[in-house]
Amino acid sequence: MTISTVDRNQELAAFLRTRRERLDPRDFGLPARRRSRRTPGLRREEVAELAGVSVDYVVRLEQARGLRPSADVVEALARALRLAPDERAYLFDLTVRRPRDADRLATAAAQPLARLVADLSPLPAMLLNHHYDILAWNGEMAGLLVDFDTLPRAQRNSMWLCLMHPRVRELYLDRERVVREGIAHLRAAWAAHPDDRALTGLIAQFSAGDEDFARLWAEQDVKVSGRGRKVMRHPEVGVITVQFETLKPLQDPDQLLVIYRAADEESQSALDRLRAR
Repeated sequence: MTISTVDRNQELAAFLRTRRERLDPRDFGLPARRRSRRTPGLRREEVAELAGVSVDYVVRLEQARGLRPSADVVEALARALRLAPDERAYLFDLTVRRPRDADRLATAAAQPLARLVADLSPLPAMLLNHHYDILAWNGEMAGLLVDFDTLPRAQRNSMWLCLMHPRVRELYLDRERVVREGIAHLRAAWAAHPDDRALTGLIAQFSAGDEDFARLWAEQDVKVSGRGRKVMRHPEVGVITVQFETLKPLQDPDQLLVIYRAADEESQSALDRLRAR
């Protein structure tokens, strides 16, 4: 798979097509299709009618012919396609209808944030930039995942670790879901920073190096999970289930603070044993 910097027209076209094809006409009270029809989902004319635009307009959008829909049209398309909140935000990013900061990549944690990560101990915590590079971490997070100090800077990346690091690859019991969620975050960052060539290169590296990443990237999921749970089998203390929360600092909204908490008593006991080591 070849990944280049974001071609908004092509990505918008592909995104609209995939979302249209995932819809079930029966959910809209539309008549059943003939079995001979090959294209799944709604027809273009049906989406056009639901969004209040012309069929030709939808065709031109899906053919990447350089249209720049207004914010009202983008909102109408989002409603017609029944986009989830993350998908709606992604659509607005692709159409450049949502304000965004310049593509500034934080390469080091601001001191207040670094201190906050340390102060969150004994809760495992880390700070990420929009490449998902790990800028700061506390000892509990290093003990749970990997000793980040032993890694080259280029490998201190949460997605790289999940895909490439031998120990971390085997850590998650539901690895595909973890990778899928990570890809959704990366895709949202890719759309929000379309001229970030380093991010594009990182995605290309992952696509070439991991078949699962390439397959899941092609599905165009953009559902960002700000909270949830992960189940890990730690080589020293056994199975640990954590609940995670992802927060954006108001002054540094392009960074993410990730905090883990034990999901049950057994997991808390395992984390306590790990910390004692």
